[in-house]
Amino acid sequence: MKIRHSGAKFSAIVGIGQKLAQLETETGEKYLRLNRGIPSVTQIDLSEIIPLIDFNSPKIKVYPPNSGLPELRAAINKYYFKNTTSDENIYITAGGMNALDAVFKTLQVDKIVLPAFFWGAYKHIAAINNVKTDSYLSFGDILNNIEKYRESAILVCDPNNPVGNKYDDAMLLNLVAELNIHDIPVIWDSPYRRIFFEAEDNFYAELAKFDNVIITESFSKSVGLSGQRIGFVHSTDKEFNTELNINILYATNGINAFGQVLVTKILTTPQGQKAAKVFRQKTIADMNKNIALLREKKLLAEEFYADATPAGIFVVVNKSEEELLKHRIGSVGLDFFTLVKKEYAKDFARICIAVPHQDFKEYFNDF
Repeated sequence: MKIRHSGAKFSAIVGIGQKLAQLETETGEKYLRLNRGIPSVTQIDLSEIIPLIDFNSPKIKVYPPNSGLPELRAAINKYYFKNTTSDENIYITAGGMNALDAVFKTLQVDKIVLPAFFWGAYKHIAAINNVKTDSYLSFGDILNNIEKYRESAILVCDPNNPVGNKYDDAMLLNLVAELNIHDIPVIWDSPYRRIFFEAEDNFYAELAKFDNVIITESFSKSVGLSGQRIGFVHSTDKEFNTELNINILYATNGINAFGQVLVTKILTTPQGQKAAKVFRQKTIADMNKNIALLREKKLLAEEFYADATPAGIFVVVNKSEEELLKHRIGSVGLDFFTLVKKEYAKDFARICIAVPHQDFKEYFNDF
Protein backbone atom coordinates (compact mmCIF):
# COMPACT_ATOMS: atom_id res chain seq x y z
CA MET A 1 0.00 0.00 0.00
CA LYS A 2 1.03 3.61 -0.47
CA ILE A 3 2.12 5.56 2.59
CA ARG A 4 2.07 9.30 3.14
CA HIS A 5 5.43 10.07 4.78
CA SER A 6 5.54 13.17 6.97
CA GLY A 7 9.32 13.31 7.36
CA ALA A 8 9.00 13.17 11.15
CA LYS A 9 11.17 10.71 13.03
CA PHE A 10 10.63 8.62 16.12
CA SER A 11 12.20 10.10 19.25
CA ALA A 12 15.94 9.52 19.57
CA ILE A 13 15.49 9.78 23.34
CA VAL A 14 13.52 6.53 23.26
CA GLY A 15 16.37 4.95 21.33
CA ILE A 16 18.86 6.07 23.97
CA GLY A 17 16.67 4.51 26.65
CA GLN A 18 16.68 1.21 24.77
CA LYS A 19 20.47 1.40 24.45
CA LEU A 20 20.83 1.94 28.22
CA ALA A 21 18.55 -1.01 28.94
CA GLN A 22 20.68 -3.20 26.69
CA LEU A 23 23.89 -2.04 28.40
CA GLU A 24 22.43 -2.82 31.83
CA THR A 25 21.55 -6.32 30.65
CA GLU A 26 24.97 -6.91 29.12
CA THR A 27 27.08 -5.48 31.95
CA GLY A 28 24.88 -6.12 35.00
CA GLU A 29 25.55 -2.51 36.03
CA LYS A 30 22.92 0.16 36.62
CA TYR A 31 22.90 3.37 34.53
CA LEU A 32 21.57 6.75 35.67
CA ARG A 33 18.95 7.65 33.06
CA LEU A 34 19.19 11.40 32.71
CA ASN A 35 18.09 11.26 29.09
CA ARG A 36 14.45 11.27 30.18
CA GLY A 37 12.36 14.36 30.88
CA ILE A 38 10.16 13.32 33.78
CA PRO A 39 10.69 14.72 37.31
CA SER A 40 11.53 11.70 39.45
CA VAL A 41 12.85 13.17 42.70
CA THR A 42 9.55 12.16 44.25
CA GLN A 43 6.00 11.32 43.20
CA ILE A 44 2.99 13.42 44.05
CA ASP A 45 1.11 11.81 46.94
CA LEU A 46 -2.50 11.29 45.82
CA SER A 47 -3.60 9.32 48.90
CA GLU A 48 -5.65 12.21 50.33
CA ILE A 49 -7.01 13.25 46.93
CA ILE A 50 -8.36 9.97 45.53
CA PRO A 51 -11.00 9.65 48.32
CA LEU A 52 -12.42 12.99 47.14
CA ILE A 53 -13.28 11.55 43.71
CA ASP A 54 -16.61 9.86 43.00
CA PHE A 55 -15.68 7.13 40.52
CA ASN A 56 -19.38 6.48 39.84
CA SER A 57 -19.96 10.06 38.78
CA PRO A 58 -21.26 10.55 35.21
CA LYS A 59 -18.43 13.05 34.77
CA ILE A 60 -16.01 10.13 34.72
CA LYS A 61 -18.19 7.57 32.95
CA VAL A 62 -19.42 9.57 29.95
CA TYR A 63 -17.82 11.78 27.29
CA PRO A 64 -16.61 15.04 28.84
CA PRO A 65 -17.38 18.39 27.16
CA ASN A 66 -15.16 18.82 24.13
CA SER A 67 -13.44 21.94 25.46
CA GLY A 68 -12.99 20.39 28.92
CA LEU A 69 -14.83 20.16 32.22
CA PRO A 70 -16.14 23.60 33.23
CA GLU A 71 -14.77 23.28 36.76
CA LEU A 72 -11.26 22.53 35.47
CA ARG A 73 -11.32 25.45 33.07
CA ALA A 74 -12.48 27.70 35.92
CA ALA A 75 -9.71 26.35 38.17
CA ILE A 76 -7.09 27.02 35.48
CA ASN A 77 -8.43 30.54 35.02
CA LYS A 78 -8.08 31.19 38.75
CA TYR A 79 -4.76 29.40 39.29
CA TYR A 80 -2.92 30.49 36.14
CA PHE A 81 -4.67 33.69 35.07
CA LYS A 82 -5.94 35.25 38.33
CA ASN A 83 -9.47 35.16 36.85
CA THR A 84 -8.44 37.85 34.35
CA THR A 85 -9.44 35.86 31.28
CA SER A 86 -12.60 33.99 30.28
CA ASP A 87 -13.03 30.28 30.91
CA GLU A 88 -14.13 30.16 27.25
CA ASN A 89 -10.55 30.96 26.21
CA ILE A 90 -9.24 27.73 27.80
CA TYR A 91 -9.31 24.35 26.02
CA ILE A 92 -8.28 21.13 27.72
CA THR A 93 -5.94 18.86 25.74
CA ALA A 94 -4.38 15.41 26.08
CA GLY A 95 -1.13 16.75 27.50
CA GLY A 96 1.30 19.34 26.20
CA MET A 97 2.21 17.54 22.98
CA ASN A 98 -1.44 17.27 21.95
CA ALA A 99 -1.82 20.98 22.76
CA LEU A 100 1.07 21.84 20.46
CA ASP A 101 -0.26 19.58 17.71
CA ALA A 102 -3.67 21.27 17.87
CA VAL A 103 -2.07 24.73 17.74
CA PHE A 104 0.25 23.86 14.83
CA LYS A 105 -2.73 22.40 12.99
CA THR A 106 -4.91 25.47 13.57
CA LEU A 107 -2.54 28.38 13.10
CA GLN A 108 -1.95 29.47 9.50
CA VAL A 109 1.59 30.81 9.13
CA ASP A 110 4.43 30.34 6.66
CA LYS A 111 6.64 28.82 9.34
CA ILE A 112 7.08 28.35 13.07
CA VAL A 113 10.35 29.80 14.28
CA LEU A 114 12.02 27.84 17.08
CA PRO A 115 14.83 28.74 19.52
CA ALA A 116 18.35 27.86 18.45
CA PHE A 117 18.14 24.95 20.90
CA PHE A 118 14.71 23.36 21.05
CA TRP A 119 12.78 20.25 22.05
CA GLY A 120 12.95 17.97 19.03
CA ALA A 121 9.23 17.22 19.08
CA TYR A 122 8.47 20.79 17.92
CA LYS A 123 10.06 20.09 14.55
CA HIS A 124 8.39 16.70 14.15
CA ILE A 125 4.92 17.93 15.13
CA ALA A 126 5.34 20.71 12.59
CA ALA A 127 6.43 18.21 9.93
CA ILE A 128 3.38 16.01 10.53
CA ASN A 129 1.20 19.10 10.08
CA ASN A 130 3.12 20.17 6.96
CA VAL A 131 4.37 23.36 8.61
CA LYS A 132 7.89 24.65 7.92
CA THR A 133 10.27 25.50 10.77
CA ASP A 134 13.17 27.88 11.18
CA SER A 135 15.36 29.02 14.10
CA TYR A 136 16.18 32.30 15.83
CA LEU A 137 19.55 32.65 17.54
CA SER A 138 18.41 34.94 20.36
CA PHE A 139 15.59 37.24 21.39
CA GLY A 140 17.76 40.12 20.20
CA ASP A 141 17.93 38.43 16.80
CA ILE A 142 14.12 38.55 16.63
CA LEU A 143 13.84 42.22 17.62
CA ASN A 144 16.61 43.29 15.23
CA ASN A 145 15.03 41.46 12.28
CA ILE A 146 11.34 41.74 13.08
CA GLU A 147 10.25 42.25 9.46
CA LYS A 148 11.72 38.84 8.66
CA TYR A 149 9.13 37.17 10.89
CA ARG A 150 5.95 38.91 9.72
CA GLU A 151 4.41 35.74 8.26
CA SER A 152 5.76 33.45 10.97
CA ALA A 153 4.90 32.44 14.52
CA ILE A 154 7.57 32.67 17.21
CA LEU A 155 7.77 29.82 19.71
CA VAL A 156 9.15 30.63 23.15
CA CYS A 157 10.01 27.96 25.72
CA ASP A 158 11.08 29.44 29.07
CA PRO A 159 12.65 27.76 31.03
CA ASN A 160 14.00 26.21 27.88
CA ASN A 161 14.17 22.57 26.94
CA PRO A 162 16.98 21.47 26.43
CA VAL A 163 19.09 24.27 27.95
CA GLY A 164 17.08 25.01 31.09
CA ASN A 165 17.81 28.75 30.97
CA LYS A 166 15.24 31.07 32.57
CA TYR A 167 15.14 34.67 31.37
CA ASP A 168 13.88 37.76 33.19
CA ASP A 169 10.08 37.99 33.03
CA ALA A 170 10.05 41.74 32.31
CA MET A 171 12.33 41.24 29.32
CA LEU A 172 10.14 38.41 28.03
CA LEU A 173 6.98 40.52 28.32
CA ASN A 174 8.69 43.35 26.45
CA LEU A 175 9.55 40.90 23.67
CA VAL A 176 5.93 39.70 23.45
CA ALA A 177 4.65 43.29 23.46
CA GLU A 178 6.87 44.18 20.51
CA LEU A 179 5.78 41.12 18.55
CA ASN A 180 2.16 41.90 19.36
CA ILE A 181 2.53 45.40 17.91
CA HIS A 182 3.66 43.79 14.64
CA ASP A 183 0.85 41.18 14.69
CA ILE A 184 3.31 38.29 14.94
CA PRO A 185 1.81 35.30 16.79
CA VAL A 186 3.67 33.93 19.79
CA ILE A 187 3.31 30.30 20.89
CA TRP A 188 4.23 30.27 24.57
CA ASP A 189 5.17 26.76 25.70
CA SER A 190 6.33 26.72 29.30
CA PRO A 191 5.61 23.36 30.95
CA TYR A 192 8.43 23.78 33.51
CA ARG A 193 7.58 27.24 34.87
CA ARG A 194 5.00 26.18 37.42
CA ILE A 195 7.40 23.80 39.12
CA PHE A 196 9.11 26.94 40.42
CA PHE A 197 6.24 29.41 40.74
CA GLU A 198 3.24 29.13 43.05
CA ALA A 199 -0.30 30.40 42.57
CA GLU A 200 0.69 34.03 43.26
CA ASP A 201 2.59 34.13 39.95
CA ASN A 202 0.82 36.56 37.60
CA PHE A 203 2.92 35.99 34.46
CA TYR A 204 0.17 34.15 32.57
CA ALA A 205 -2.30 36.92 33.42
CA GLU A 206 0.13 39.37 31.81
CA LEU A 207 0.54 37.17 28.74
CA ALA A 208 -3.25 36.88 28.37
CA LYS A 209 -3.45 40.63 27.73
CA PHE A 210 -1.87 40.18 24.30
CA ASP A 211 -4.11 39.29 21.34
CA ASN A 212 -1.52 37.24 19.46
CA VAL A 213 -0.28 34.99 22.26
CA ILE A 214 -1.23 31.30 22.35
CA ILE A 215 -0.29 29.52 25.58
CA THR A 216 0.24 25.77 25.70
CA GLU A 217 0.65 24.10 29.09
CA SER A 218 0.51 20.72 30.79
CA PHE A 219 0.38 19.22 34.26
CA SER A 220 3.03 16.60 33.47
CA LYS A 221 5.90 18.50 35.10
CA SER A 222 4.33 20.96 37.55
CA VAL A 223 2.38 18.34 39.52
CA GLY A 224 4.03 15.15 38.27
CA LEU A 225 1.05 13.79 36.35
CA SER A 226 2.57 12.94 32.97
CA GLY A 227 0.63 9.67 32.90
CA GLN A 228 -2.75 11.42 32.95
CA ARG A 229 -2.03 13.36 29.74
CA ILE A 230 -3.77 16.61 30.72
CA GLY A 231 -2.83 20.02 29.36
CA PHE A 232 -4.50 23.12 27.98
CA VAL A 233 -4.39 25.82 25.33
CA HIS A 234 -5.27 29.46 26.01
CA SER A 235 -6.02 32.06 23.36
CA THR A 236 -8.21 35.17 23.25
CA ASP A 237 -8.69 34.97 19.45
CA LYS A 238 -12.27 33.78 18.82
CA GLU A 239 -11.68 32.59 15.26
CA PHE A 240 -8.62 30.60 16.35
CA ASN A 241 -10.51 29.12 19.29
CA THR A 242 -13.43 28.00 17.13
CA GLU A 243 -11.16 26.08 14.77
CA LEU A 244 -9.02 24.78 17.62
CA ASN A 245 -12.11 23.33 19.28
CA ILE A 246 -13.01 21.49 16.06
CA ASN A 247 -9.49 20.10 15.73
CA ILE A 248 -9.52 18.89 19.34
CA LEU A 249 -12.89 17.20 18.77
CA TYR A 250 -11.80 15.10 15.82
CA ALA A 251 -8.38 14.30 17.31
CA THR A 252 -9.61 13.21 20.75
CA ASN A 253 -13.45 13.18 21.06
CA GLY A 254 -12.95 14.53 24.58
CA ILE A 255 -10.06 14.34 27.02
CA ASN A 256 -9.59 11.75 29.80
CA ALA A 257 -12.37 12.65 32.25
CA PHE A 258 -10.70 11.06 35.28
CA GLY A 259 -7.51 13.03 34.64
CA GLN A 260 -9.52 16.24 34.41
CA VAL A 261 -11.31 15.54 37.69
CA LEU A 262 -8.00 14.65 39.36
CA VAL A 263 -6.27 17.84 38.24
CA THR A 264 -9.31 19.89 39.32
CA LYS A 265 -9.05 18.40 42.82
CA ILE A 266 -5.33 19.19 42.97
CA LEU A 267 -5.90 22.81 41.96
CA THR A 268 -8.96 23.52 44.09
CA THR A 269 -8.84 21.49 47.32
CA PRO A 270 -6.60 21.97 50.39
CA GLN A 271 -5.49 18.33 50.10
CA GLY A 272 -4.58 18.75 46.44
CA GLN A 273 -2.78 22.05 46.90
CA LYS A 274 -0.78 20.60 49.79
CA ALA A 275 0.24 17.51 47.77
CA ALA A 276 1.32 19.64 44.80
CA LYS A 277 3.31 21.99 47.02
CA VAL A 278 5.18 19.15 48.73
CA PHE A 279 5.93 17.59 45.32
CA ARG A 280 7.36 20.86 44.02
CA GLN A 281 9.36 21.65 47.17
CA LYS A 282 11.06 18.26 47.22
CA THR A 283 11.74 18.41 43.49
CA ILE A 284 13.22 21.92 43.63
CA ALA A 285 15.41 21.10 46.64
CA ASP A 286 17.13 18.18 44.93
CA MET A 287 17.43 19.98 41.60
CA ASN A 288 19.20 22.90 43.32
CA LYS A 289 21.60 20.47 45.02
CA ASN A 290 22.29 18.81 41.67
CA ILE A 291 23.06 22.13 39.99
CA ALA A 292 25.37 23.06 42.87
CA LEU A 293 27.23 19.76 42.49
CA LEU A 294 27.69 20.30 38.76
CA ARG A 295 29.06 23.78 39.41
CA GLU A 296 31.39 22.48 42.10
CA LYS A 297 32.82 19.97 39.65
CA LYS A 298 32.96 22.53 36.79
CA LEU A 299 30.58 20.41 34.72
CA LEU A 300 27.79 22.94 34.17
CA ALA A 301 28.15 24.60 30.75
CA GLU A 302 28.13 28.11 32.21
CA GLU A 303 28.25 29.82 28.80
CA PHE A 304 24.57 28.94 28.34
CA TYR A 305 23.62 30.83 31.52
CA ALA A 306 25.56 34.08 31.11
CA ASP A 307 22.36 36.17 30.94
CA ALA A 308 19.89 33.67 32.39
CA THR A 309 19.41 31.31 35.33
CA PRO A 310 19.51 27.49 35.20
CA ALA A 311 15.94 26.83 36.32
CA GLY A 312 14.34 24.08 34.28
CA ILE A 313 14.41 20.34 34.84
CA PHE A 314 17.26 20.16 32.32
CA VAL A 315 20.72 21.66 32.13
CA VAL A 316 23.58 21.45 29.66
CA VAL A 317 26.91 19.98 30.77
CA ASN A 318 30.30 20.37 29.13
CA LYS A 319 30.66 16.66 28.47
CA SER A 320 29.47 14.79 25.40
CA GLU A 321 26.88 12.03 25.41
CA GLU A 322 29.67 9.49 24.88
CA GLU A 323 31.79 10.84 27.75
CA LEU A 324 28.87 10.63 30.16
CA LEU A 325 28.06 7.11 29.01
CA LYS A 326 31.54 6.00 30.13
CA HIS A 327 30.45 6.99 33.64
CA ARG A 328 27.16 5.06 33.25
CA ILE A 329 25.15 8.27 32.82
CA GLY A 330 22.50 8.47 30.14
CA SER A 331 22.09 11.82 28.38
CA VAL A 332 21.22 13.30 25.00
CA GLY A 333 23.83 15.03 22.87
CA LEU A 334 23.02 18.72 22.52
CA ASP A 335 23.45 18.49 18.74
CA PHE A 336 20.15 16.55 18.70
CA PHE A 337 18.35 19.77 19.75
CA THR A 338 19.48 22.27 17.13
CA LEU A 339 19.30 23.02 13.42
CA VAL A 340 21.92 25.77 13.34
CA LYS A 341 24.67 24.91 15.85
CA LYS A 342 25.24 21.20 15.39
CA GLU A 343 29.06 21.23 15.28
CA TYR A 344 29.30 23.50 18.31
CA ALA A 345 26.76 21.40 20.22
CA LYS A 346 28.56 18.07 19.80
CA ASP A 347 30.75 18.74 22.83
CA PHE A 348 27.76 19.18 25.16
CA ALA A 349 24.92 17.04 26.46
CA ARG A 350 21.49 17.68 27.97
CA ILE A 351 20.74 15.97 31.25
CA CYS A 352 17.65 15.89 33.44
CA ILE A 353 18.45 17.14 36.95
CA ALA A 354 15.01 16.33 38.43
CA VAL A 355 16.29 13.13 40.02
CA PRO A 356 17.14 12.24 43.65
CA HIS A 357 20.30 14.05 44.75
CA GLN A 358 21.88 10.96 46.31
CA ASP A 359 21.60 9.05 43.02
CA PHE A 360 22.91 12.05 41.09
CA LYS A 361 25.84 12.49 43.51
CA GLU A 362 26.79 8.81 43.37
CA TYR A 363 27.37 8.93 39.61
CA PHE A 364 28.85 12.42 39.26
CA ASN A 365 31.33 11.89 42.10
CA ASP A 366 33.31 9.84 39.56
CA PHE A 367 34.29 13.06 37.79
